[in-house]
Amino acid sequence: MLRLDSKVAFVSGAGSVGDGWGNGKATAVLLARQGARVFGTDLRKEAAEETGDIIRREGGTCEVRGCNMSRSADVEDAVARCLEEFGRIDILVNNVGGSAPGSAATMTEEVWDAQMAHNLKTMFLASKFVLPVMQKQASGAIINLSSIAALRMSAERAHVAYSTAKFGILAFSKSTAMTFAGQGIRCNTVIPGLMHTPLVEHRLAKTVAGGDLAALIAKRDAAVPMGHMGTAWDVAHAVLFLASDEARYITGTEILVDGGMSVAGMG
Repeated sequence: MLRLDSKVAFVSGAGSVGDGWGNGKATAVLLARQGARVFGTDLRKEAAEETGDIIRREGGTCEVRGCNMSRSADVEDAVARCLEEFGRIDILVNNVGGSAPGSAATMTEEVWDAQMAHNLKTMFLASKFVLPVMQKQASGAIINLSSIAALRMSAERAHVAYSTAKFGILAFSKSTAMTFAGQGIRCNTVIPGLMHTPLVEHRLAKTVAGGDLAALIAKRDAAVPMGHMGTAWDVAHAVLFLASDEARYITGTEILVDGGMSVAGMG
């Protein structure tokens, strides 16, 4: 079940912020454990190398590359390198993203543009260069990562560009799914909710909670109907399912990995 033997997976954002398991790192390792050969990129090559080392120690196959996924030439080169190494691309996981605070009134134009590039353009460029490969193969699965921030707005902290970009991913996925459905290519979205990843310790504890990590974790846990945040492995398993042949009749849709947040009251 959910085996990926003989498949090649291109995973962007395959590193992690600090120690622990981020969504991209866990996804790359899980896909490799299921038999895929993984090509991982990250803005910080050393972070991608750490993921690659784990995969190789476990007996899997992985190549990594430092890559700014918002730069067309970098992405085109990374895709070419993956084809050079493995000869095909069966799975594309678009995992790059990150939020910046601000409302439409307070956010600078520069931050808005950077957020669109970081969260939307990266996914567009990866798809732009991988889709022709999948068309030649007449097969492929694309999984894009959005966020609960696309569906459920915070009354405490505005992140207008991030929410807008992550909502845009849903439309991008549906449009791509419909365009390529008759060519053997599927495109779906995973929508994570509040996840306990290294991002919580290394960034949010400082920017949101004033350094009080315990209070931040307790608050985020309490906001989830199931009573706790998810982990990167919850996201990775959703990606694995959508990448697998067991999901061969699923395209243009979303899997929410949020512990029930999206159906809870907005109060």
